[in-house]
Amino acid sequence: MKLWHYALIVFLGGCCYGILSTFVKLAYAAGFTVSAVTGGQYFFGVVLTWLVVVFTKKKKLTLRQTAKLLLSGIPFGLTGVFYYQALQTLNASLAIVLLFQFVWIGALLEWVFHKKKPTPSKLISIGLLLIGSLLAANVLFQEQMSLSWIGSVWGLLAAFTFSTFVFLSSSVEKATPPILKSALLSSGGLFTVFVVFPPTFLLEWNVVAGLIPYGLALGIFGVVLPPLLFSIGMPHVGSGLGTILTASELPVVIAMSSLVLAEPINMAQWMGVIIILTGIVSSNIRSGNSSKKTLNTQNTAS
Repeated sequence: MKLWHYALIVFLGGCCYGILSTFVKLAYAAGFTVSAVTGGQYFFGVVLTWLVVVFTKKKKLTLRQTAKLLLSGIPFGLTGVFYYQALQTLNASLAIVLLFQFVWIGALLEWVFHKKKPTPSKLISIGLLLIGSLLAANVLFQEQMSLSWIGSVWGLLAAFTFSTFVFLSSSVEKATPPILKSALLSSGGLFTVFVVFPPTFLLEWNVVAGLIPYGLALGIFGVVLPPLLFSIGMPHVGSGLGTILTASELPVVIAMSSLVLAEPINMAQWMGVIIILTGIVSSNIRSGNSSKKTLNTQNTAS
């Protein structure tokens, strides 16, 4: 596969996250609690992922490899927990902007651990994404903005754990088959969520039965697909570019809110979406050009 194929796979993983907020709002409107929705998302997602693993060719992992992947799933679970905590005291738009800080945290992690200093072009792309997020989330034009230090801390923690999960997806056990790696990562996330939100809802059949449509949708787009797509694409594109590509989440949030929930979206928000997509495309083009230059240099040297 070419680099842009892997970049597209990661981009689609980010799009999957953008679908979640719509189903979360629908589940809340149906009367389900935060713990039931979060727990249901991870529970149904993990069950579906392991069902796929059962029907695929398996690779034996050592206990150490299994433990590394399970532990790497902890930030995956914590991201949802922290983000839902942020929403308790912050406007949804501001919480999204705080979560969006993962675009520069991912580049920072790659710089610290892989010694890949962000290029000027990557910094420009990150700047475009942050500006676009402010417009798309409609933060600048809201008259009443709920702001709290505690909520802001939770939002930034969610950004950090999401960046950590993306980083680990690109670097931990690269040789593991993507579906098996995804199953173990999501299982680590499930254990984490169940520690924070004990799965008492599983003891109530009426709740479980009513939650199935929402849990399946959230499980597929929030637990099954993102870790799988990241496991395939992230090792090839790297966590720095990977976090930029996953910024596709916010444009999908805006589109779903408009098309499915019929929420009013103003011109500034659509402008923000265009700026975000421009930042993603420009970073991918520059990355592709730099890869070609590196390949040509190696061919010339050989």
